[in-house]
Amino acid sequence: MTNVRKSPSTVKAKTPTKTIARKSPVKKKPAAKKQPKRGFNWKIGLAGIVLVLFSPFYYKYVLSGFAAAWHWVIDLGEDPDYRHYRELNIYVSEKYSIHGIDVSYAQGKIDWPKVRAMNDDGVHISFVFIKATEGTHLIDTYFQRNWREAAKAGLICGAYHFFRPEQNGKEQAKLFLKTVKPETSDLPLVIDVETLDKATPAQLHQTLNDFIAYIRLKSSIRPIIYSGLSFYQDNLKGYYDNYTIWIAHYYKREADINRVTNWSFWQHSDKARVDGINHDVDFDTFKGDSIAFDKLLIR
Repeated sequence: MTNVRKSPSTVKAKTPTKTIARKSPVKKKPAAKKQPKRGFNWKIGLAGIVLVLFSPFYYKYVLSGFAAAWHWVIDLGEDPDYRHYRELNIYVSEKYSIHGIDVSYAQGKIDWPKVRAMNDDGVHISFVFIKATEGTHLIDTYFQRNWREAAKAGLICGAYHFFRPEQNGKEQAKLFLKTVKPETSDLPLVIDVETLDKATPAQLHQTLNDFIAYIRLKSSIRPIIYSGLSFYQDNLKGYYDNYTIWIAHYYKREADINRVTNWSFWQHSDKARVDGINHDVDFDTFKGDSIAFDKLLIR
């Protein structure tokens, strides 16, 4: 008998058996254990306080804000434009921001870096007038040291001559220029005129004119004239009003000197206490801003 082979197309394919996957049992998470409450960690708190106290933010903003508030409290009742600065031990006009001092042998040996670094709630020393000479023969014993060290500390310097009306004006000017060598960015030379000695006002004007003429001839510098308010009013007013005027008038309001002269510098106290100086010192204010001050300097 012959076997007939069936065509593959006629053979029914067997349907594969479907395997059903078994589900794994869901594991339950163990209940979280309650953590015991911790108390305040004093070490972390202390570290935080130390970081705040020693941070620049604390000193720049917090302490400065506290200092300003404290000054506001203790200055209640005072003229807001004329405040008392306790470290300097003087009253200072709030209208002006450029301040300085003037010194001579009377202040002794000065620590100029300390002078430059002092800051009493924003008031600091920017310039200094230094005594150089007096009459026809006297040179201040501390002038050379003060002139050198003050400039080295970064202060703007000017030199002054104490004028003697009875002595030869030209000879006084020669001594002044022989002692002082002004440079660019220094303050102009100053003539301190505050006494007649035994001269008459007319003699004062003659010798002072001789002094000024020689200074201008040899240096081209137009000098500043310093005087006390009363002396200026009695002997100089009307003769030298077109010069830069530096007026001394202690413990008084600005209005007094405004009535007499168009001043540029005001020596308003002789009792200032400045770091680096062991004696009381004269304190001065410039009437103007930094631009006006810069224009005044020697070029």
